[in-house]
Amino acid sequence: MTKPSFRKTFPLLGLAFVLLAGTAALAREAATSTVGTFHVERHGDHGRAVILIPGLQGGPWVWQQTIAQLQKNHVVYAVTLAGFDGVPAPVDGGNLFDRADASLLQLIEQYKIDKPVLVGHSLGGTLALRFAGEHAERISGVVAVDGLPIFPGMERVGEEQRQAMAAQMRGTMAAATPEQFKAQSLGYMQKIGVIDPQLAARYAPMNARSDIKASAQYMAEDLAFDGRAGLKKAAVPILEISPYNAPDFSTPPMAMSEAQKTAYYQSLLANAPNARVTSISPSRHFAMLDQPAKFQQVLDDFLKSL
Repeated sequence: MTKPSFRKTFPLLGLAFVLLAGTAALAREAATSTVGTFHVERHGDHGRAVILIPGLQGGPWVWQQTIAQLQKNHVVYAVTLAGFDGVPAPVDGGNLFDRADASLLQLIEQYKIDKPVLVGHSLGGTLALRFAGEHAERISGVVAVDGLPIFPGMERVGEEQRQAMAAQMRGTMAAATPEQFKAQSLGYMQKIGVIDPQLAARYAPMNARSDIKASAQYMAEDLAFDGRAGLKKAAVPILEISPYNAPDFSTPPMAMSEAQKTAYYQSLLANAPNARVTSISPSRHFAMLDQPAKFQQVLDDFLKSL
């Protein structure tokens, strides 16, 4: 279950075979390693480096089609956070946002990556924006896919209330049984993750491969986090991708136009010196799965602009 967004044809059988074949091919090509708390897959051998960071409970499967395109002209590092997608959860506690930030810095230093572009989805986008505010000199840009410096809506409450809501969320999520966790992942993907119910059925079990308690802690830290002030130091180009599916925003209290949602996201990024927001529609939280061609074009254009 990736972090909630603002709210909650194609021949799919053929698509399934294509995706399965692509997964096998990418697995053969990838060099894997462990860096800090990250599991890292490396694809491609030339060009500007791109680091892909998935959202809550995500893994490289989120970026499968993205990797296939990027590795032609870029060196791609697809990371998986500790506790997600079968990667063991940390056993010694600590703040998971801090550990992810340290692992990202370690990855750049260990592999001597020259100013990569960070591309993060949801929680991964939030982590990328935080990193830009703390280590702007180490990167050349950020693309955040429905990941913001503060969880949407949380800017309207104080820090103490955010902390209380985060603690409540962590307790509720951590108490789920594996069966409940799987059901929640499916419901989430059907209602918020993607538009096509068959895609939701395909990807929900991948979300559910993650550690329940680690997922709960990441979610709690995300709810409590406010990185807006840090963006003042994020002196790199930032592109925020805002997915929009009109039926999801057609009735109160969520009613808003595509332009209104774009403007709201822009307001949350107001402190960043060089940030802009672009909308991809129709799509839900996983824009790269709902609209892979549109997403890839937006990403390619950003990379070429640097």
